[in-house]
Amino acid sequence: MIKVGLDISQIAHGGGVATYTQNLAEQLQELTDLEMVYFYSSLRKPYRGGLKNIKKYRLPPTLFEMLFNRWRNVPIEKFIGPLDVFHSSDWTQPPSKAKRVTTYHDVVPLKYPQWSHPKIVEVHKRRLWLVEKEIDFVIAVSEATKKDLMEVSVIPESKIKVIYEGPTGNFQKASKIQIKEFRIKYNLPEKFVLAIGGIGERRNLERIKEASTDYYLVVAGNTIPRLDINELGLLYQSASVLAYCSLYEGFGLPIVDAFYCGLPVVTSDVSSMVEIAGGAALLADPLSTEDIREKIKIAIEDEEEAENLIKKGFERANFFSWKKCAKETAEVYRRLVEK
Repeated sequence: MIKVGLDISQIAHGGGVATYTQNLAEQLQELTDLEMVYFYSSLRKPYRGGLKNIKKYRLPPTLFEMLFNRWRNVPIEKFIGPLDVFHSSDWTQPPSKAKRVTTYHDVVPLKYPQWSHPKIVEVHKRRLWLVEKEIDFVIAVSEATKKDLMEVSVIPESKIKVIYEGPTGNFQKASKIQIKEFRIKYNLPEKFVLAIGGIGERRNLERIKEASTDYYLVVAGNTIPRLDINELGLLYQSASVLAYCSLYEGFGLPIVDAFYCGLPVVTSDVSSMVEIAGGAALLADPLSTEDIREKIKIAIEDEEEAENLIKKGFERANFFSWKKCAKETAEVYRRLVEK
């Protein structure tokens, strides 16, 4: 039995990293040769999920960042007990006697510091220095993130493995009545372009808005509120196309979500998006409004191409599952313990 500690504090903050952390943790606890213990710290958001064996602390992440990344005089074992492996979050890198694993979701603060708050850049620089010096193994969520990490760090390729994520939720096929009721509830037309909201310029929303002027545009988290998992699936299944033309992504969960939900995808021909799309989406230059506009038009108005994209999307979706992610992650733990 391998005793593994996993920092799940990121669940408190929502977003893609929270989705990864929650789903990976749920699947890892199903593996019979792992004894999982979870570390959770948040001042304002108590943990309300169904994970077992959680050590919870009502303290702010800024305190743990100082404790683990700066002062470094208290090991993680003081909080969650002795371990064989500790898997850290993307925020702190605590001292530990165990084998140490961490996941890199992207390197935005390191490669594009202009898109992040200076304090966030500072934290990530400090943590990277610790990762380079102490970490035993790094999981990257895409080949693109692995390549970027090798560009901004001295971590050897032999210590990095790419393990893909799964979809945001366990999406179920909705009935026509469910979709109709969802559209009525949120006052949505039968045809619309779906985009994903975000802070700053990285999601490229201004160009997407300009490229979508011939159609009704819905920006998730902006023109429509943040939805729970059940309604998120209905949103994808109600749309005509996902326009996910970011300037940079470490993975691109909405692409996978759209594939699972049978929604044609237009995405960028840069960074991880090409890789995750895997030939099942229309690729556009994210800096060209006209190219984005043209690809959106094809996905909406060319019915044969749309059906082709949906079919390819369902096939591509088979490459992404949390069960597979957990299985490959557990293999990393086992190899480290056997060394």
